[in-house]
Amino acid sequence: MSLNIEMEIKHDVLLLRLSGELDHHTADELREQAANAIEKNNIRHIVLNLEQLSFMDSSGLGVILGRYKQIKQVHGEMVVCAISPAIQRLFDMSGMFKIIKLEPTEEFALQRLGVA
Repeated sequence: MSLNIEMEIKHDVLLLRLSGELDHHTADELREQAANAIEKNNIRHIVLNLEQLSFMDSSGLGVILGRYKQIKQVHGEMVVCAISPAIQRLFDMSGMFKIIKLEPTEEFALQRLGVA
């Protein structure tokens, strides 16, 4: 299975909706698309909607961590929303929730960033 990446920009927030599988086969595509969007559009915050993401491995965590660092350089914030139990467990085990906030829905994530 592949990864489908849907991007939307609201003000200075990059909204990434991922579906499918984020693994070593698809991580580079996400890294490239997200990094380009952040640079070209003066993005300060990222909302990651993982509702339709069925699988993620350490390569996926690496891409997300890389975008987090990119956003932190401009004093921005990353929020993950609508996460499945399996992906949430991966985030918990890796300690990602110590630096990345979790919200139940995309709407709450955007509200947290003052965009909704």
